Amino acid sequence: MAPEREAVTIYCDGACSGNQFKGNRGGWGAVLLYKGAIKEVRGGAKNTSNQRMELTACIEALECLKGEGLDVVVHSDSAYLVNGMQQRWYERWEKNGWLNYSRKPVENRDLWERLLAVVRRHRVVFRKVAGHSGVEQNERADELARLAISEINGEMRH
Repeated sequence: MAPEREAVTIYCDGACSGNQFKGNRGGWGAVLLYKGAIKEVRGGAKNTSNQRMELTACIEALECLKGEGLDVVVHSDSAYLVNGMQQRWYERWEKNGWLNYSRKPVENRDLWERLLAVVRRHRVVFRKVAGHSGVEQNERADELARLAISEINGEMRH
């Protein structure tokens, strides 16, 4: 019997100040855990949305992983992200030329395609966590996203 492989655990979160309004600021943060090591990443953007920041947090965290074929568990409080992946919305979007149920272009297609590219390099499971419920690493991811918002002063930094 092969030894059980340890999974990389990711907690990711996005935040937005003035969601979807011109001049707003968004931030994303993620905490990666693997074999006792912790890595934190964060970044931000102007003129964005909360959904874009949620997707970006997950993408950026997954893009930190070295190699391919890793077992990964992603925890997020974003129903948009978790439901999209668990319910495989993307399969219908890809089949329909990236049009949604209403035959309109899928929002955030660029990020969904980037997410799918990195997810397909690993074995990723998505789990919904309740936001602001005291889950330590999820709270930390939220802090990182808010910190990234506060750091935006003309030029974004990671």
